[in-house]
Amino acid sequence: MQNILMIAPTSFFADYGCHVRIWEEIKALQKLGHRLTLATYHNGDDMPGIDIRRSWDVPWLKRAMVGSSRHKLYLDAALSWRSLRVALQQRPTIIHAHLHEGALIGAVLRRLLRVPLIFDYQGSLSSEMLDHGFLKRSSATYPLWLKLEQQINRQADMLITSNHNAADLLRREGSIEPTRLHTVIDSVNTDRFRPFDGSPEWEAQRRELRAQLGIPAGRRIVAYIGLLAPYQGTNILIEAASMLAAQLPDVHFLIMGYPDPASYRAYAASLGIADRVTLPGRIYYRDLHSYLAIGEVAVAPKMSMTEGSGKIPNYMAMGMPIVTFDTPVSREFLGDLGIYAAFGSAADLAAGIRAALDRPAWAADLGRRGRERAVQELSWERAGHQIEAIYAAALTPATTPAPRARHDSRLR
Repeated sequence: MQNILMIAPTSFFADYGCHVRIWEEIKALQKLGHRLTLATYHNGDDMPGIDIRRSWDVPWLKRAMVGSSRHKLYLDAALSWRSLRVALQQRPTIIHAHLHEGALIGAVLRRLLRVPLIFDYQGSLSSEMLDHGFLKRSSATYPLWLKLEQQINRQADMLITSNHNAADLLRREGSIEPTRLHTVIDSVNTDRFRPFDGSPEWEAQRRELRAQLGIPAGRRIVAYIGLLAPYQGTNILIEAASMLAAQLPDVHFLIMGYPDPASYRAYAASLGIADRVTLPGRIYYRDLHSYLAIGEVAVAPKMSMTEGSGKIPNYMAMGMPIVTFDTPVSREFLGDLGIYAAFGSAADLAAGIRAALDRPAWAADLGRRGRERAVQELSWERAGHQIEAIYAAALTPATTPAPRARHDSRLR
């Protein structure tokens, strides 16, 4: 059993992909008998069964921090102090850090405590800053941020990526030795995320949810869950909705997530489709499967080339046909089971959604096979064993060949 200090420089828990990965990893590791303490920001929801140690309260900042922000400078300083206090108190045997800021804090503690640092890499720091408009590629500081990112990568004893595409990019970049680079792909709770079973109870719940959301009866629903942002493809998705609304009178888009759903409602209204798009805002992760169950088609239009796409395993486990941009990460999850649109094309995204709606038997077969793949290859229990093997490799003396963790094979 390991005594793990996990560091998460984010407003845990806030019902989006990064946080879902952290939570599910914690539960999987606890199930294997490991003791775990999570150091995180001052705000966010407490989750049952997790020992959460929060940094100093910042009374003027209560909203969840998503992506790059200048606020993170003092939030990370506060988290550094909290992490140090917890580390000195609990003397962890492993430091498991999420995101680059967490890995930077963890690198200091690694040297102080002389314990391994595991970096759970969920995307490029510099690419995230570009995606969020916090930095421009032409900026004079961009090379400095890139160099800092690479230096942080090198501090980890083991680096875990959430997809093989990210691992391939890091190998080509050369910022970390290949023997220290591992992949534990985003996974899913396949017991909770499962297809609509046709039971009267679930049918009644579906009708009630549709009524609560104000979606008229008879509409075919295209579902999305995730952050609302240009790099997530939200703008393009609404443009695709506008195109399809003119073609199919019964199509309706359920676009779930945050921040600022009001601005996207206004955008939909400006395109004349306010009555064909529902943006309910934040959906609690514990309820997400029920909301996805009212959809016929799922969509994943993410524009980032370095981040994972944790929504895709959820869609797969629900047995939904999935329309997505043709990216390496989407291909990694779906292989020949995805409905692919040309990257960044609203027209092609609309065409893919229409194909799924117009050919329900074909789309249902893709969904069924996706569900089978999720059950076989994407359980969080399997991911927990993979992380445990990485811990064992990190704790193995350098003079002894590290055991090969069972997680190098790609999804097929």
